[in-house]
Amino acid sequence: MGVQGLTSYVEGNRQFFKELKLRNTTLVIDGCSLYFRLYFTSGLDQQHGGDYDSFADLVRQFFDALSVCDIRAVVVLDGGIDYTDKKFATLKQRAQSKIKEAHALSRGGHGSVLPLLTREVFKQVLTSLQVPFIQCVSEADWEIASLANQWNCAVLTMDSDFYIFDLKGGYFPFTFFNWQNVGVCKGSSERYIPAWRFSVNKFCAHFNHMNKELLPLFAVIAGNDYTNLRAMETFFSRVHFPPSARPAHGRTQARIDGLLHWLAQFPGPEEALDEVLRVVGSGPRGPIRNLLSSGMREYRLSGSSLARFFTDGAALSAAVDLPEPVRALPDWLLQALSRGQLPSLVIDVLVLQRALLIVQVENCRLPSSHAASLPLRQVLYGLLLEGRPKTHLGPAGRGPGRSGRPANPADSGSARCVQEFDRHDLDLRQSSVQTALPRSPQQLSLETLNKVPLPARLQVLLESLGVDERAAGAVPPHLSLPACVTCFWLSSCKPKPALQLLQALLLWIVFGELCRLRGGQRGAAGPAAGHPDMRAVYDRLSKLRVNKGERKGLDLEVAHAYSQWQSCMWMGFYLNQLLCCPLPEPECAWLYSGTFVHRAVREMRAGSNPEALLAGPPLPGRLYNDILGAVVSCVGVDFFSAPAKKNRRGRRPAQQGRGRRKGSGATPSHRTPPTQDMVNRFGLLVCEDEDEEEDEEE
Repeated sequence: MGVQGLTSYVEGNRQFFKELKLRNTTLVIDGCSLYFRLYFTSGLDQQHGGDYDSFADLVRQFFDALSVCDIRAVVVLDGGIDYTDKKFATLKQRAQSKIKEAHALSRGGHGSVLPLLTREVFKQVLTSLQVPFIQCVSEADWEIASLANQWNCAVLTMDSDFYIFDLKGGYFPFTFFNWQNVGVCKGSSERYIPAWRFSVNKFCAHFNHMNKELLPLFAVIAGNDYTNLRAMETFFSRVHFPPSARPAHGRTQARIDGLLHWLAQFPGPEEALDEVLRVVGSGPRGPIRNLLSSGMREYRLSGSSLARFFTDGAALSAAVDLPEPVRALPDWLLQALSRGQLPSLVIDVLVLQRALLIVQVENCRLPSSHAASLPLRQVLYGLLLEGRPKTHLGPAGRGPGRSGRPANPADSGSARCVQEFDRHDLDLRQSSVQTALPRSPQQLSLETLNKVPLPARLQVLLESLGVDERAAGAVPPHLSLPACVTCFWLSSCKPKPALQLLQALLLWIVFGELCRLRGGQRGAAGPAAGHPDMRAVYDRLSKLRVNKGERKGLDLEVAHAYSQWQSCMWMGFYLNQLLCCPLPEPECAWLYSGTFVHRAVREMRAGSNPEALLAGPPLPGRLYNDILGAVVSCVGVDFFSAPAKKNRRGRRPAQQGRGRRKGSGATPSHRTPPTQDMVNRFGLLVCEDEDEEEDEEE
């Protein structure tokens, strides 16, 4: 939600605010607004796919600042798309706009595109800091305002609708919340955050003590995300606003100022609404009145349904006004959704059979990077929709799945469909994606999915990723999922990624592990901190970053390949969550750094090699080789070699194991994990391929 232009209008007049030294209080925080604000105002990378480690550190700094000021934070996150569909047209417009911005970023221009795994990093940091948070079923604005009023505390967000809600504790816009400048109270050791709090009473007093119940009508007339009515353009073309005592800049500012002064002359919303309809003139007034009245009700606050979650851990229940498909969900799934242990995408698929995929910075001349993770999404959709009652779901699709693996025989020919919205060239396009289920030794039902034995759930996950259990077991448990996803990515990525891209990605995962050991325990000294040789490895790898001054040029081939990897990781992460984590959930902050891997690819192409960068104690090199071995055991040792028709030296073409095997999805392998010789062999393969091309030219 939001009223266009209202934020800049209000923030231009400090008399609507009160300056405070904020401390020793409770604050309800709009989580989505917070992570957007932190990412976009801190100069973090967007062009290369994001730097999640830097973002995680920033989130920790923010909550540390609140903690030292004894500010108790409660975070509320948005859920799925509004199931009434009132806002879907706006969401599609924003998605189209993000495609244009991502394209601009890919060409060195400006834009704001949130990296794909940002939300998951944010939730994991909240969990590690023990900051209480909840994920709503739909948009969280109303729930945030209602909860704050029930607790008589303020809200921190960056949404102009909170200038409309009648909040007892007031509203702190992020713009005036100076958390990076913690102060100390004179005469005591208490610390505080300088902040400015907005007050509806102060705001209305400025407009001749306007009745604050008129503010919701102001919002729907001015046009918010829910009620942008064409009839209001007729109203603005005919109404005569009183002269304003305050000069306004621009058409939107002038309209806001004039409308507020005009509404101030009415005693209440009913009288003002009658006059609005009179000004609009002829035509059916009933529908317009109903739409305006419905929009005004969006701002009417009552008791929060979230309070019990924060007091006794109760999940959203059937007693709450939820869409029927959500109310019918099993308790374990509702709990997981409320606690953010499942993505809001689950709600969109269950309620609307719809998915709005997040745009990435990639090569827009190629198919969307999300094409690489399509088989994983089909399985995710199948687990959510197959076996569920059809009475409360959208239209079902027909025909076999396109995932490259067979669905359950019982579901053959009756697969449902999910309507996906994704980038096609520079446009947002809708497509119908059929669900699919992998083979399973038992019937999979959403109601009892959490009770399915671990081996069966693990089999479903590994089969979907096209790997076997040995690949998952060849690396430390918390890196099993990234290793398996990387195998899936190599066999799904188009064009096929070069060896240097895999090397750079694995170098980051190793570096992330060193960072985690070195300082991930909140200041505890890990092995990397105490071993001088390990410190040397850490220092070498830490220099592999694209500096801010170098961020103009972007290798689109590399960006597109890594966008495909992130999409595969995104869906692999969600599928693992839905299956109740048969593989340990990795820390997303250490999975990917765009500025690191792009720089590392350049270094690999210039002649650097992983062995030299990792030289020193055995841990980094051993971890690199373990992950490389797991990947090679799946894709085959000849994956990066030249095509068979160019092979003059008798090497065999890539093994069948490089893709998901027809009929099973798994890729059995009896090879042992690779040694240093296999790493060297990969280096030789590239050299040999280049030699062969030179021979052919001769």
